[in-house]
Amino acid sequence: MPQHTRPGRPHLPGYPFRSRWFTHDGLRRHYLDEGGADAAPVLMLHGNPSWSYLWRRLILALRGEHRCIAPDHIGMGLSDKPGDDRYPYTLASRVDDLEALTGHLIAERAAPDRGWTLVMHDWGGPIGMAWAARHPGRVARLVVLNTAAFPNPHGPRVRPALRLPLWLLRETRLGERLFLRHHAFARLATLPPFGVRSRLPRDVRAAFLAPDDREGHRLAVQRFVHDIPLGPGDPSWPLLLRAGESLAAFADRPALIGWGLRDPVFDPLMLREWRRRLPGAQVRVFPRAGHYVLEDAHDRLVPAIAAFLRR
Repeated sequence: MPQHTRPGRPHLPGYPFRSRWFTHDGLRRHYLDEGGADAAPVLMLHGNPSWSYLWRRLILALRGEHRCIAPDHIGMGLSDKPGDDRYPYTLASRVDDLEALTGHLIAERAAPDRGWTLVMHDWGGPIGMAWAARHPGRVARLVVLNTAAFPNPHGPRVRPALRLPLWLLRETRLGERLFLRHHAFARLATLPPFGVRSRLPRDVRAAFLAPDDREGHRLAVQRFVHDIPLGPGDPSWPLLLRAGESLAAFADRPALIGWGLRDPVFDPLMLREWRRRLPGAQVRVFPRAGHYVLEDAHDRLVPAIAAFLRR
């Protein structure tokens, strides 16, 4: 059964950060809070199947000038990993979690109420923009990395290349075994050509996978896929729709889009939709980078984000 125990800290190369914890509704959430307490906050939101390890290089580059905050979603990374009986694993619950954490940081840890930069990857997009819609005055800048915060611009039908994998993962017992017993989704995401285009060093790949080291720790990865809002009949569809509608209120904010063009899910049409909704955004495209653009193109993307924030 999934647990909400405190996992030991595995070997994590390039992740020399102090772990912090916030308890909400009886569950402990792990997060990083690096840099000066009075510096402008940069909130980094990962997706599925990753965790705050994704942000390690960006935090190291920014923490001298900014306050870098990177939570692990419940069930992911070093956060508690409850069963379905303790946590709903929905987009709405993720947004509520973020609301609670940021409220705690503002009320108890001297974070400012305004001037936040929101950095989003994968599921971090809908989570982050749904949270930002509640606090439009809080968010000063956006950094968008291979994500979406609006209904699929391809329309309600799943693209043919994704139809069979999604059906397999969402609807079949085989999909459940692949998720929970074999951890196949996360393992493939850290291999070329699926999530990355260049092979990760062995210890880095092991670090991405380490928090989900047993079957009972993999439920969140599965539930994120189950919760993908494909159309109006899906529970998270209304919240995704509202997040997309809220983007118009942020079109005047400075924004940077960093995009790996070899992403099998977040494809060029999704990039075009971001450009349409954020017409003033700076855009950096990396033709040979995949979904984990911060892995494939970190040598160019991290300095680009740092330069954008300095401006």
